[in-house]
Amino acid sequence: MSTPPLSALPIRRLTPRDLTACADLSEDRGWPREEHKWGLLLAAGKGYGIDDPEGGLVTACVVTEYGSPSRPDLCAIGMVLVAQRHARQGVGRRLMRHVVADMGDAPLTLYATPYGRPLYEELGFKTIGSSEMVRGHFTAGGPPSPVPTRPATGEDLATLVRLDEEVFGADRTHVIARLPAFADQLRVAEENGRIIGYAGAWPNMDTHVVGPLIARDTETAKALVASLAAHTDRPLRTDVDVRHESLLRWLTERGLATVGTNAVMTYGIPDLPGDWTRRFAPVTVAAG
Repeated sequence: MSTPPLSALPIRRLTPRDLTACADLSEDRGWPREEHKWGLLLAAGKGYGIDDPEGGLVTACVVTEYGSPSRPDLCAIGMVLVAQRHARQGVGRRLMRHVVADMGDAPLTLYATPYGRPLYEELGFKTIGSSEMVRGHFTAGGPPSPVPTRPATGEDLATLVRLDEEVFGADRTHVIARLPAFADQLRVAEENGRIIGYAGAWPNMDTHVVGPLIARDTETAKALVASLAAHTDRPLRTDVDVRHESLLRWLTERGLATVGTNAVMTYGIPDLPGDWTRRFAPVTVAAG
């Protein structure tokens, strides 16, 4: 039997059972397998993919919806991948068109690499900002932070959900509630017993990714990062909104270096909701 053309292969919803196939697809494109991250995305979001008749996946992506399930306030698209053997045949464009149509009139956002940005622009996405990925071993130094931090507890979760919605601009309870199990560390910053920020550090291959990073101000963000770094021997990695120049400069002084940049893009809205001045880093760029 002849192999059907790519255009005839159906797009289907992925589930957590497809985790290994998604990780294989990442590896096929030279990305880390990132099984831990794929697990979160497939559990908290909607996966889309095309099965390869010869085994594995032709393409895949994940959409994480925030707000009301019936009418999301924001949908984040991430992990858009096409197998190397099927690259440059229009399959990624077909998948993205399907996803955009499936989301209806819901506002969309994504982080675009320089490689993927032309496709998203063709589909109508607009660049509204950028983020800088930094990585390296954190070196402590300078005077101790005046902002106290501590490990988050189960009693903090409701407060974190409320603070996060205020800053992010949409309810993402289904993601925040998974952080205690997903992250190796989850810490809060306080002032007079009131939580003014929080951050997680989750394992990704040989690093700990700092995200989310929500803080009242830059000093609070620094205190949270330093407290996370004090409890790990791994290099840190995070994606910081480039408007937070002071934090990026401080991270560089502490030993992290820029390893890449991504364009922040939207579809259907002129800008992201929420308060960017307190939103320093996402959980992961794949989830907005």
